[in-house]
Amino acid sequence: MNDPVLQSDFDAETDALLRFGARSQAQHGFGWLTDDGSIDPGRGVQLWVTGRMTHCFALGRLLGEDWCGPVAEHGVRCLLDGPLANAPGNGWSTVVGIDGTDRRLPQQAYDHSFVILAASSGLAAGIDGSADLLDRALRSFDLLWWDETAGMVLDSRDPVTGVVDPYRGANANMHTVEALLAAWAATGDRVHLSRALRITSRILKFFMSHDFRLPEHFNASWEPQLSYNSDALADAFRPFGSTIGHWLEWSRLILEVRNECRSQGVVYPPAFDNAPKHMYRKSLAEGWGPDGHPGFVYTVDFKGRPLVRQRMYWVLCEAIGAAATLSHVNHDESYALDIRDYWSYARTCLIERPGQWHEELDENNTPSDRTWSGKPDIYHALQAMLICKLPVGPSFAAALAGQR
Repeated sequence: MNDPVLQSDFDAETDALLRFGARSQAQHGFGWLTDDGSIDPGRGVQLWVTGRMTHCFALGRLLGEDWCGPVAEHGVRCLLDGPLANAPGNGWSTVVGIDGTDRRLPQQAYDHSFVILAASSGLAAGIDGSADLLDRALRSFDLLWWDETAGMVLDSRDPVTGVVDPYRGANANMHTVEALLAAWAATGDRVHLSRALRITSRILKFFMSHDFRLPEHFNASWEPQLSYNSDALADAFRPFGSTIGHWLEWSRLILEVRNECRSQGVVYPPAFDNAPKHMYRKSLAEGWGPDGHPGFVYTVDFKGRPLVRQRMYWVLCEAIGAAATLSHVNHDESYALDIRDYWSYARTCLIERPGQWHEELDENNTPSDRTWSGKPDIYHALQAMLICKLPVGPSFAAALAGQR
């Protein structure tokens, strides 16, 4: 995509996002920001937020923003030696208080994927401690999360006993694919690419067997549980139905896995070539404005009818990412028209002021806190602002490092 004016807007927003996000630096990692940019002490220091923000500031360092280096190093140091790293056994705690007290919540594969991502990006950016963090994170991944028989990851386990929850989720596996691609780029170890391919291949089969509306929830045997959380429609991480933003995110990830497989001579399912385009178009057909108002709804049922009509900012960001990747892979500039529309919507409805995006809007595009409140991280928005100018690569950090 070649639009200098749009990219200028994206570059300015990138800087604003990093400046705003830097306010979240806390003693033991990164805190959850409120709408006014102060840290919410009640939320504590969460592993997924700390991993994401460390990754973001590593990207900032790769962009040439030297001030981001110490911020990323702070995140790496906290993940290596801070209270989040003091979980019993292997792995990290889900959340600690602002004072560092462990809250003993179940450990999550989702959260741990962002430790791998942070370490991989930090290594690409030359952040001290990143190699040690990545080594530990990958060893923890093997011990706690990877299920070799299923070719997928587990979802959660008790932090003390280690007992594994029978729930299995597509979301944790999606972010694991992102993390494994980053680890593959950082280490050159083909096992990470192989595992990313196994996860993505199985997920695509679930897409295809459900008319490209992904089941998000499964039992321990990986049988879809289509009625899961029917009494919690708008759950932040496990909503009922199928999540439009994940169709978009998977369409990008499938293409990234495909490109890496092609570059390495690894055989991949032929459906990887064309399914992402279909997934993207279906997300627009069923997710964008089905109620007459612009914006992507959060979830739909398995007939494509909207369930939760809230507009989450991250879904719009993933639409930019999917469109940009499809444009790069297919050499099709028509996706640029969609990206311009998405940016116009973001500026009109989502961006409160530079660097500060509303987490959630209602069906009338009015700010809402039904599911999310505050501004916990800048991860989705930052990546959306970068992706149009980067080649399709295994990770954002690898793509940026290749341009230096």
